[in-house]
Amino acid sequence: MYERDPSRVVVTGPLAPYAADLCAAMLHQGYTPISTSELMQFTAHLSRWMEARGLEPMALTEPVTTEFLDERRLHYQKRRTPHALVPLLGHLRAVGAAPEAPVPVDESEMGVLLAEYRKYLRDERGVAEVSVRRYLPPIRAFLATVPAPLEQGLAALTAEHVTRFVMEGAARRSTADAKSMVTGLRSLLRFLFVTGHISRPLAEAVPTVANRKLAALPGRLSAGQAATLLSGCDRTTPAGRRDFAILTLLARLGLRACEAAAVEISDVDWRSGELAVRGKGGLTDRLPLPVDVGEALADYLLHSRPRDCSATRLFLTEHAPRRPIDASGIRALVARGCKRAGLPRFAAHRLRHTVASDLLAAGAPLPEIGQVLRHRAQLSTTIYAKVDRVRLRELARPWPGETA
Repeated sequence: MYERDPSRVVVTGPLAPYAADLCAAMLHQGYTPISTSELMQFTAHLSRWMEARGLEPMALTEPVTTEFLDERRLHYQKRRTPHALVPLLGHLRAVGAAPEAPVPVDESEMGVLLAEYRKYLRDERGVAEVSVRRYLPPIRAFLATVPAPLEQGLAALTAEHVTRFVMEGAARRSTADAKSMVTGLRSLLRFLFVTGHISRPLAEAVPTVANRKLAALPGRLSAGQAATLLSGCDRTTPAGRRDFAILTLLARLGLRACEAAAVEISDVDWRSGELAVRGKGGLTDRLPLPVDVGEALADYLLHSRPRDCSATRLFLTEHAPRRPIDASGIRALVARGCKRAGLPRFAAHRLRHTVASDLLAAGAPLPEIGQVLRHRAQLSTTIYAKVDRVRLRELARPWPGETA
């Protein structure tokens, strides 16, 4: 039976100096006392095993931990896999007591080239890591069509090869995916030309994906759906208060999922009633903080967010280990909110479109809507002009031959 007070678990041996801080760190990250006690018992076992072999924490390499787990499986039913070591090794590495985890390196021709390409995007082009990850799958698929050996295949690359790959790939993809594919491919071909892997600038050989700008109407929620979504949050629970704060932020200020995830505690200026928003391109804008948004954030901060967490991001994950929620977590949260409220599933961006449509219906001009949504180009806001059909009727001209 594990101790319910994890601080009472006695750890002897080489890991003893780190036991108290490890215990406190686990509790701060949201682990329950019982889970923390189990981890401390596991740590005590590992420390005794290391002491018997004269090992120090810096000796905790993969072969050593594998040997320990093999022996532990003979006598224990819990914590017998490499996953059990993650919290302990993470803490020891953070304080410099254990060796860093080995980083897998792809030493194939394609792996070496892609590593060089990723470094080029980050260092030379300033591309965000999320965009780099989005480029890679279609780029890997393209490089797989280049004859081996890769360096010679690239040297013989032709515009016909590039065009054929795009035409075949676009037929299997949505318009959005096809646009992402050609953007990544152009980026790769520019890199290959600049670095001398190809002798001709083939980026211009990449066909453009047919896509009529402003062709589609922006989706928006119908009257009452946003309120239904918010009312589905159980605000008597920590998770419910967090979800309500995030959804209110999206529904009232039109933040993107990545922007909501990036909000830090210091971004909320309670005195001036403003919120700093980190948008695209590393730019920061300040928006007025509506009363209902401020109340939702304050309720979450005062009653739900762990006070002893060292993370500076405002919104944290629900379960241990507590860490900042990311954009994918925000999108998943919206999907769960739709299911909980009995609404058809929609993306987080639908709330952003709804904010813009509501502002337009209230008489706000497009330039002001663009300021609220923090658009860098007026064309991005122009799509909302089509939503106001009443005003569009005033611009419609009679059909030739039609009597007034």
